[in-house]
Amino acid sequence: METVIVGMSGGVDSSVTALLLKHQGYRVIGLFMKNWEEEGPCPAQNDYEDVIAVCSQLDIPYYSVNFSKEYWDEVFSKCLQEYAAGFTPNPDILCNREIKFKVFFKKALELGADYLATGHYCRKFLHEGEWILGRGSDLDKDQSYFLYTLKSSILKKVLFPIGDLTKKEVRALATETGLATAQKKDSTGICFIGKRNFKDFLSRYIPNQPGNFETLGGKVVGQHDGIAYYTIGQRRGLGIGGAGEAWYVLKKDVERNVVIVERGDEHPALFQRELIASEVSWVGCPPHFPLKCTAKVRYRAPDVECQIHSYEEGKIHVLFDIPQKAITPRQSIVFYLGPLCLGGGMIETSPSSIL
Repeated sequence: METVIVGMSGGVDSSVTALLLKHQGYRVIGLFMKNWEEEGPCPAQNDYEDVIAVCSQLDIPYYSVNFSKEYWDEVFSKCLQEYAAGFTPNPDILCNREIKFKVFFKKALELGADYLATGHYCRKFLHEGEWILGRGSDLDKDQSYFLYTLKSSILKKVLFPIGDLTKKEVRALATETGLATAQKKDSTGICFIGKRNFKDFLSRYIPNQPGNFETLGGKVVGQHDGIAYYTIGQRRGLGIGGAGEAWYVLKKDVERNVVIVERGDEHPALFQRELIASEVSWVGCPPHFPLKCTAKVRYRAPDVECQIHSYEEGKIHVLFDIPQKAITPRQSIVFYLGPLCLGGGMIETSPSSIL
Protein backbone atom coordinates (compact mmCIF):
# COMPACT_ATOMS: atom_id res chain seq x y z
CA MET A 1 0.00 0.00 0.00
CA GLU A 2 1.43 3.35 -1.04
CA THR A 3 1.78 6.09 1.58
CA VAL A 4 0.58 9.64 0.94
CA ILE A 5 1.33 12.52 3.26
CA VAL A 6 -1.30 15.22 2.97
CA GLY A 7 -0.38 18.81 3.70
CA MET A 8 -3.19 19.59 6.15
CA SER A 9 -3.93 23.29 6.66
CA GLY A 10 -7.04 22.96 8.77
CA GLY A 11 -9.25 24.00 5.85
CA VAL A 12 -11.93 22.16 3.94
CA ASP A 13 -9.81 21.62 0.80
CA SER A 14 -7.01 19.68 2.50
CA SER A 15 -9.59 17.83 4.61
CA VAL A 16 -11.39 16.54 1.51
CA THR A 17 -8.01 15.75 -0.05
CA ALA A 18 -7.30 13.35 2.82
CA LEU A 19 -10.83 11.94 2.61
CA LEU A 20 -10.55 11.16 -1.11
CA LEU A 21 -7.13 9.54 -0.80
CA LYS A 22 -8.27 7.29 2.02
CA HIS A 23 -11.24 6.19 -0.09
CA GLN A 24 -8.82 5.45 -2.94
CA GLY A 25 -6.95 2.96 -0.75
CA TYR A 26 -3.80 4.90 0.14
CA ARG A 27 -2.21 4.89 3.57
CA VAL A 28 -2.83 8.53 4.48
CA ILE A 29 -0.94 10.63 7.02
CA GLY A 30 -1.84 14.23 7.86
CA LEU A 31 1.02 16.69 8.26
CA PHE A 32 0.37 20.22 9.56
CA MET A 33 2.89 22.93 8.79
CA LYS A 34 3.32 25.98 11.02
CA ASN A 35 5.07 28.81 9.20
CA TRP A 36 4.51 31.89 11.34
CA GLU A 37 5.22 32.69 14.99
CA GLU A 38 2.72 35.13 16.45
CA GLU A 39 2.38 36.82 19.82
CA GLY A 40 -0.92 36.33 21.62
CA PRO A 41 -3.77 34.13 20.31
CA CYS A 42 -2.44 32.20 17.33
CA PRO A 43 -4.70 31.27 14.40
CA ALA A 44 -2.29 28.41 13.61
CA GLN A 45 -3.26 26.70 16.85
CA ASN A 46 -6.94 26.83 15.87
CA ASP A 47 -6.07 25.42 12.46
CA TYR A 48 -4.09 22.58 14.02
CA GLU A 49 -7.03 21.73 16.26
CA ASP A 50 -9.17 21.45 13.11
CA VAL A 51 -6.54 19.15 11.58
CA ILE A 52 -6.68 16.95 14.68
CA ALA A 53 -10.47 16.83 14.51
CA VAL A 54 -10.53 15.83 10.83
CA CYS A 55 -7.75 13.26 11.14
CA SER A 56 -9.53 11.74 14.11
CA GLN A 57 -12.74 11.51 12.08
CA LEU A 58 -10.87 9.83 9.21
CA ASP A 59 -8.89 7.62 11.60
CA ILE A 60 -5.51 8.64 10.13
CA PRO A 61 -2.33 9.62 12.00
CA TYR A 62 -1.22 13.24 12.05
CA TYR A 63 1.89 15.23 12.87
CA SER A 64 2.98 18.84 13.04
CA VAL A 65 6.17 20.47 11.76
CA ASN A 66 7.42 24.00 12.37
CA PHE A 67 9.07 25.80 9.46
CA SER A 68 8.80 29.32 10.92
CA LYS A 69 12.54 29.96 10.59
CA GLU A 70 12.61 28.75 6.99
CA TYR A 71 9.55 30.86 6.20
CA TRP A 72 11.11 33.94 7.77
CA ASP A 73 14.40 33.46 5.92
CA GLU A 74 13.11 32.39 2.51
CA VAL A 75 9.74 34.15 2.23
CA PHE A 76 9.02 36.93 4.71
CA SER A 77 12.45 38.60 4.75
CA LYS A 78 12.56 38.54 0.95
CA CYS A 79 9.08 40.07 0.79
CA LEU A 80 10.20 42.85 3.12
CA GLN A 81 13.13 43.60 0.81
CA GLU A 82 10.73 43.81 -2.13
CA TYR A 83 8.33 46.12 -0.30
CA ALA A 84 11.19 48.36 0.83
CA ALA A 85 12.40 48.57 -2.78
CA GLY A 86 8.96 49.77 -3.89
CA PHE A 87 7.71 46.49 -5.36
CA THR A 88 4.62 44.40 -4.57
CA PRO A 89 5.79 40.82 -3.93
CA ASN A 90 3.69 37.66 -4.12
CA PRO A 91 4.42 35.63 -0.96
CA ASP A 92 2.16 32.74 -2.04
CA ILE A 93 4.43 31.94 -4.98
CA LEU A 94 7.54 32.17 -2.80
CA CYS A 95 5.94 30.00 -0.12
CA ASN A 96 5.03 27.29 -2.62
CA ARG A 97 8.50 27.29 -4.15
CA GLU A 98 10.62 27.56 -1.01
CA ILE A 99 8.47 25.96 1.71
CA LYS A 100 5.63 23.68 0.54
CA PHE A 101 7.42 22.06 -2.37
CA LYS A 102 10.96 22.22 -1.03
CA VAL A 103 11.40 21.80 2.74
CA PHE A 104 7.90 20.38 3.34
CA PHE A 105 8.22 18.08 0.32
CA LYS A 106 11.62 16.91 1.57
CA LYS A 107 10.20 16.24 5.04
CA ALA A 108 7.36 14.16 3.55
CA LEU A 109 9.83 11.96 1.67
CA GLU A 110 12.02 11.62 4.78
CA LEU A 111 8.96 10.33 6.62
CA GLY A 112 8.59 7.58 4.04
CA ALA A 113 5.90 9.03 1.79
CA ASP A 114 5.50 7.81 -1.76
CA TYR A 115 3.62 11.02 -2.57
CA LEU A 116 2.89 14.45 -1.13
CA ALA A 117 -0.72 15.57 -1.66
CA THR A 118 -2.10 19.09 -1.31
CA GLY A 119 -5.50 20.71 -1.52
CA HIS A 120 -4.62 22.93 -4.47
CA TYR A 121 -7.14 23.37 -7.26
CA CYS A 122 -4.88 22.23 -10.07
CA ARG A 123 -4.04 19.04 -11.96
CA LYS A 124 -1.07 17.38 -13.60
CA PHE A 125 -0.81 15.79 -17.03
CA LEU A 126 1.72 13.46 -18.62
CA HIS A 127 2.74 15.45 -21.68
CA GLU A 128 5.40 14.26 -24.14
CA GLY A 129 6.92 11.97 -21.51
CA GLU A 130 7.06 14.43 -18.61
CA TRP A 131 4.66 15.65 -15.96
CA ILE A 132 3.24 19.11 -16.62
CA LEU A 133 1.17 21.26 -14.29
CA GLY A 134 -2.45 21.81 -15.36
CA ARG A 135 -5.26 24.16 -14.51
CA GLY A 136 -7.89 22.98 -12.04
CA SER A 137 -11.30 22.06 -13.44
CA ASP A 138 -12.86 24.86 -11.41
CA LEU A 139 -11.41 27.82 -13.30
CA ASP A 140 -12.69 30.24 -10.65
CA LYS A 141 -10.53 28.45 -8.08
CA ASP A 142 -7.63 27.34 -10.29
CA GLN A 143 -4.33 27.83 -8.41
CA SER A 144 -1.83 26.83 -11.09
CA TYR A 145 -0.71 30.48 -11.26
CA PHE A 146 0.83 30.12 -7.78
CA LEU A 147 2.57 26.83 -8.63
CA TYR A 148 4.31 27.68 -11.90
CA THR A 149 7.77 27.19 -10.35
CA LEU A 150 7.14 23.46 -9.80
CA LYS A 151 9.35 21.16 -11.84
CA SER A 152 8.32 17.97 -13.60
CA SER A 153 10.56 15.95 -11.25
CA ILE A 154 8.61 17.27 -8.24
CA LEU A 155 5.21 16.83 -9.89
CA LYS A 156 5.97 13.15 -10.35
CA LYS A 157 5.68 12.77 -6.57
CA VAL A 158 2.75 15.15 -5.99
CA LEU A 159 -1.00 14.50 -6.03
CA PHE A 160 -3.82 17.04 -6.41
CA PRO A 161 -6.95 15.01 -5.55
CA ILE A 162 -9.44 17.89 -5.71
CA GLY A 163 -8.14 19.27 -9.00
CA ASP A 164 -11.05 17.74 -10.92
CA LEU A 165 -13.67 19.11 -8.51
CA THR A 166 -15.39 22.44 -8.05
CA LYS A 167 -15.39 24.21 -4.71
CA LYS A 168 -19.11 23.48 -4.42
CA GLU A 169 -18.44 19.77 -4.87
CA VAL A 170 -15.67 19.85 -2.26
CA ARG A 171 -17.98 21.52 0.25
CA ALA A 172 -20.71 18.97 -0.51
CA LEU A 173 -18.35 16.03 0.09
CA ALA A 174 -17.20 17.52 3.38
CA THR A 175 -20.79 18.13 4.47
CA GLU A 176 -22.00 14.66 3.48
CA THR A 177 -19.15 13.10 5.44
CA GLY A 178 -19.65 15.40 8.41
CA LEU A 179 -16.07 16.69 8.41
CA ALA A 180 -15.33 19.25 11.11
CA THR A 181 -14.15 21.78 8.51
CA ALA A 182 -17.13 21.45 6.16
CA GLN A 183 -18.39 24.99 6.79
CA LYS A 184 -15.08 26.64 7.65
CA LYS A 185 -14.51 29.83 5.67
CA ASP A 186 -11.61 30.02 3.24
CA SER A 187 -8.56 31.96 4.37
CA THR A 188 -7.93 35.16 2.45
CA GLY A 189 -5.27 37.81 2.18
CA ILE A 190 -1.54 37.61 2.78
CA CYS A 191 -0.77 34.68 5.08
CA PHE A 192 1.49 36.46 7.55
CA ILE A 193 -0.76 39.53 7.84
CA GLY A 194 -4.13 37.81 8.15
CA LYS A 195 -7.01 40.09 9.10
CA ARG A 196 -4.84 42.91 10.39
CA ASN A 197 -4.45 46.33 8.75
CA PHE A 198 -1.78 46.05 6.04
CA LYS A 199 -0.19 49.44 6.75
CA ASP A 200 -0.08 48.90 10.50
CA PHE A 201 1.57 45.51 10.08
CA LEU A 202 4.14 46.58 7.49
CA SER A 203 5.11 49.69 9.47
CA ARG A 204 6.42 47.37 12.20
CA TYR A 205 9.19 46.32 9.81
CA ILE A 206 9.52 49.17 7.29
CA PRO A 207 9.53 52.77 8.65
CA ASN A 208 6.94 55.12 7.16
CA GLN A 209 8.48 57.51 4.65
CA PRO A 210 5.77 59.94 3.47
CA GLY A 211 6.27 61.60 0.11
CA ASN A 212 4.45 63.15 -2.83
CA PHE A 213 1.84 61.92 -5.23
CA GLU A 214 2.79 63.47 -8.57
CA THR A 215 1.33 63.43 -12.06
CA LEU A 216 3.40 62.44 -15.08
CA GLY A 217 3.97 66.15 -15.63
CA GLY A 218 5.42 66.58 -12.13
CA LYS A 219 2.45 68.31 -10.49
CA VAL A 220 2.10 67.46 -6.78
CA VAL A 221 -1.49 66.36 -6.09
CA GLY A 222 -1.21 64.89 -2.60
CA GLN A 223 0.87 63.15 0.03
CA HIS A 224 1.39 59.39 0.32
CA ASP A 225 2.10 57.47 3.54
CA GLY A 226 5.02 55.44 2.24
CA ILE A 227 5.89 54.00 -1.14
CA ALA A 228 5.67 50.40 0.12
CA TYR A 229 1.92 50.69 0.65
CA TYR A 230 0.95 51.20 -2.99
CA THR A 231 0.87 49.06 -6.10
CA ILE A 232 0.52 49.69 -9.83
CA GLY A 233 -3.10 50.16 -10.87
CA GLN A 234 -4.29 50.91 -7.33
CA ARG A 235 -7.31 53.22 -7.06
CA ARG A 236 -8.67 52.86 -3.54
CA GLY A 237 -7.03 54.24 -0.45
CA LEU A 238 -4.99 56.97 -2.13
CA GLY A 239 -6.73 59.81 -0.30
CA ILE A 240 -6.50 62.19 -3.26
CA GLY A 241 -9.66 64.24 -3.67
CA GLY A 242 -10.93 66.73 -6.20
CA ALA A 243 -13.48 66.76 -8.99
CA GLY A 244 -12.99 64.46 -11.95
CA GLU A 245 -12.19 60.81 -12.56
CA ALA A 246 -10.54 58.63 -9.93
CA TRP A 247 -6.75 58.65 -9.54
CA TYR A 248 -4.71 55.54 -10.34
CA VAL A 249 -1.13 54.60 -9.46
CA LEU A 250 0.97 54.38 -12.65
CA LYS A 251 4.43 53.75 -11.25
CA LYS A 252 6.77 54.52 -8.36
CA ASP A 253 9.95 56.57 -8.34
CA VAL A 254 11.81 54.98 -5.45
CA GLU A 255 14.85 57.29 -5.59
CA ARG A 256 12.65 60.38 -5.14
CA ASN A 257 10.10 58.59 -2.92
CA VAL A 258 7.34 59.65 -5.32
CA VAL A 259 4.21 57.77 -6.42
CA ILE A 260 3.15 58.72 -9.96
CA VAL A 261 -0.61 58.96 -10.49
CA GLU A 262 -3.04 60.03 -13.21
CA ARG A 263 -6.81 60.19 -13.54
CA GLY A 264 -8.99 57.62 -15.29
CA ASP A 265 -9.01 53.82 -15.56
CA GLU A 266 -8.36 54.10 -19.30
CA HIS A 267 -5.30 56.32 -19.07
CA PRO A 268 -2.83 55.21 -21.78
CA ALA A 269 0.04 54.97 -19.29
CA LEU A 270 -1.82 52.19 -17.46
CA PHE A 271 -1.54 49.89 -20.48
CA GLN A 272 1.47 48.01 -21.86
CA ARG A 273 1.88 45.75 -24.86
CA GLU A 274 5.20 44.14 -23.95
CA LEU A 275 7.49 43.32 -21.08
CA ILE A 276 10.73 41.62 -20.13
CA ALA A 277 10.55 38.75 -17.63
CA SER A 278 13.46 37.36 -15.63
CA GLU A 279 13.96 34.39 -13.27
CA VAL A 280 12.08 32.32 -15.84
CA SER A 281 11.05 28.85 -14.67
CA TRP A 282 9.62 26.15 -16.97
CA VAL A 283 7.75 23.18 -15.51
CA GLY A 284 9.15 20.83 -18.14
CA CYS A 285 11.80 21.27 -20.82
CA PRO A 286 12.22 24.87 -22.02
CA PRO A 287 10.10 25.53 -25.13
CA HIS A 288 11.37 26.59 -28.53
CA PHE A 289 11.06 30.30 -29.33
CA PRO A 290 9.18 32.14 -30.61
CA LEU A 291 6.29 30.56 -28.74
CA LYS A 292 2.65 31.49 -29.22
CA CYS A 293 0.57 30.87 -26.07
CA THR A 294 -1.57 32.67 -23.49
CA ALA A 295 -0.49 34.38 -20.29
CA LYS A 296 -1.76 35.81 -17.02
CA VAL A 297 -0.07 38.89 -15.57
CA ARG A 298 -1.80 38.42 -12.19
CA TYR A 299 -3.85 35.70 -10.52
CA ARG A 300 -7.32 37.00 -11.38
CA ALA A 301 -6.40 38.36 -14.81
CA PRO A 302 -7.98 36.70 -17.84
CA ASP A 303 -5.76 34.81 -20.27
CA VAL A 304 -4.42 36.93 -23.09
CA GLU A 305 -2.77 35.79 -26.32
CA CYS A 306 0.93 36.53 -26.47
CA GLN A 307 4.17 35.60 -28.18
CA ILE A 308 7.37 34.84 -26.27
CA HIS A 309 10.79 35.59 -27.71
CA SER A 310 14.21 34.81 -26.35
CA TYR A 311 15.82 37.95 -24.89
CA GLU A 312 19.02 37.03 -23.07
CA GLU A 313 20.09 34.28 -20.69
CA GLY A 314 17.39 33.73 -18.09
CA LYS A 315 15.13 36.37 -19.61
CA ILE A 316 12.34 36.51 -22.18
CA HIS A 317 10.56 39.21 -24.16
CA VAL A 318 6.75 38.94 -24.17
CA LEU A 319 4.50 40.69 -26.69
CA PHE A 320 0.74 40.76 -26.06
CA ASP A 321 -1.89 40.76 -28.80
CA ILE A 322 -3.88 43.26 -26.72
CA PRO A 323 -2.32 45.86 -24.37
CA GLN A 324 -2.52 44.78 -20.73
CA LYS A 325 -3.54 46.98 -17.82
CA ALA A 326 -1.48 47.68 -14.71
CA ILE A 327 1.40 45.30 -15.40
CA THR A 328 3.41 45.31 -12.19
CA PRO A 329 7.18 44.76 -11.87
CA ARG A 330 8.11 41.83 -9.57
CA GLN A 331 4.72 40.22 -9.99
CA SER A 332 4.66 36.96 -11.96
CA ILE A 333 3.60 36.34 -15.53
CA VAL A 334 2.46 32.74 -16.07
CA PHE A 335 2.12 30.98 -19.44
CA TYR A 336 -0.43 28.44 -20.65
CA LEU A 337 -1.20 26.19 -23.60
CA GLY A 338 -4.86 25.32 -23.12
CA PRO A 339 -5.11 23.45 -19.79
CA LEU A 340 -1.31 23.15 -19.44
CA CYS A 341 0.70 25.56 -17.28
CA LEU A 342 4.10 25.86 -18.97
CA GLY A 343 5.86 28.02 -16.39
CA GLY A 344 6.44 31.70 -15.86
CA GLY A 345 8.76 34.43 -14.70
CA MET A 346 9.10 37.67 -12.78
CA ILE A 347 8.00 40.83 -14.58
CA GLU A 348 11.08 42.99 -14.79
CA THR A 349 10.56 45.94 -17.09
CA SER A 350 7.88 47.90 -18.89
CA PRO A 351 7.92 49.09 -22.53
CA SER A 352 9.40 52.43 -21.52
CA SER A 353 12.41 50.50 -20.22
CA ILE A 354 12.66 48.37 -23.37
CA LEU A 355 12.40 51.04 -26.02
